[in-house]
Amino acid sequence: MTDSLTFSTIPHAAPTSADARAALLEDPAFGRVPTDHMVIVKWTVEKGWHDATVQARAPFQLDPACAVLHYAQEIFEGMKAYRTAEGAITLFRPEENARRFNESAERMAMPTIPEELFLDAIEALVRVDADWIPANDGGSLYLRPFMFASEVFLGVKPASEYIFCVIACPVGAYFKGGSKAITLWVSDDYSRAAAGGTGAAKCGGNYAGSLIAQAEAMRNGCDQVVFLDAAEHRWVEELGGMNIFFVMEDGSVITPPLGTILPGITRKSIMELAQAAGHSVLEQPYSFDQWQADARSGKLREAFACGTAAVVAGIGEVRHSGGSFAIGNSGDGPVTTALRDKLVGIQKGKIADDRHWLRSVD
Repeated sequence: MTDSLTFSTIPHAAPTSADARAALLEDPAFGRVPTDHMVIVKWTVEKGWHDATVQARAPFQLDPACAVLHYAQEIFEGMKAYRTAEGAITLFRPEENARRFNESAERMAMPTIPEELFLDAIEALVRVDADWIPANDGGSLYLRPFMFASEVFLGVKPASEYIFCVIACPVGAYFKGGSKAITLWVSDDYSRAAAGGTGAAKCGGNYAGSLIAQAEAMRNGCDQVVFLDAAEHRWVEELGGMNIFFVMEDGSVITPPLGTILPGITRKSIMELAQAAGHSVLEQPYSFDQWQADARSGKLREAFACGTAAVVAGIGEVRHSGGSFAIGNSGDGPVTTALRDKLVGIQKGKIADDRHWLRSVD
C-alpha cells in the first residue's frame, strides 16, 4: 500500500477576496464558513489509494445508489490548525487523529489510510488555505477529514470504492457566549451505544442516533445531552459530542472507561496533563446516582466536558426528568481552569511543548 502520494493542486478560479475573508473571520459561526479548497483522495480495490488532489471546494455528484446513502459506511475526524503569536502554523497531535481514523475504518469495514498520507492531506489543505486561519486569540481552523463509500450498488456488503476528503472552516468559540459553564440534560429514553456496537468509532450514525436526545436537551434549556449505558441505564458514558470528567474533593479525577465511548484525543491529553499536575486519574464506571449524591454532599467539586470543538467546558448544572442539581459553584473550578489553560497554552504555542504534541506545517 502506498504510504504517500504526490498531490496535484488545482487552484480555485475565483477565491474569496482578502476583504471578504477578513469580514468572515471577524466572527465565524462554527462550521458555517467554508474555506476555498478541499482535498480528495480516491480508493478502489484495484488501485488502492490514488488521485490525490487539492482543488476548489465544490459539491459531490452522487448516484442515487451510492453506497453511503443506503448503508452509512462513513467515518470522520475533527481537528484544528492554530497560528502562534510568531505566525507559525501548528497541528495538535494529528498522528492520534490518523490512528483513530483507521480504527474507525476497521470497525466500519472500510480501507485504512496510511498515516503519512492522512497527514499529507491535512497539511496540503492547511497550506493552500492558510490565510483562513484566524489570528485572534480564540480562533483556529477546524479541519474535517472524512471518508465515505462511493461505489454504486444496492447489495449489502462493504463497498469496493471510497472517497477520502478534507474540508476546513475557521472557527471561534463552540458555545455561544464563549467560555462558560454548560448545562446538561440526562437522557432517560435514549442510549448512544452498546457493547459490541460502534460507540468507539467516529462514524456519522452514532451522531445521527444522538440528535433526538440532543433536541430533547435543548427543549429543556440545556447545552448538551449526557448518555447513560444501554445495558443498565445506570452508568455515565459521554455527552452527545464530548467526553466527561469528574473532579473529586481529594483531587482525584474520574472519567468513564473506554469501550462504548469515543476515545477522545482531548480526553487523552487531559488525562496526561492531570497526571503530570499530581492528580490521580481513574478510568472507572461512575453511576448517575453517585453523581447526584456526590454533587449534593460536596464530594464532587467540579465536572467538565472536553472535545476538539469545545476544548474544555465546565459543567455547572445537570437537569433530568426528576429535577436538577448544581456542581460546585456552578462555574469553572480551579482544576478545570488550570487544565484548560495548560492545554490551550500548548495548542497556541504559549506554553512549551515538552510532550512534542505539536506538528508544524511549513
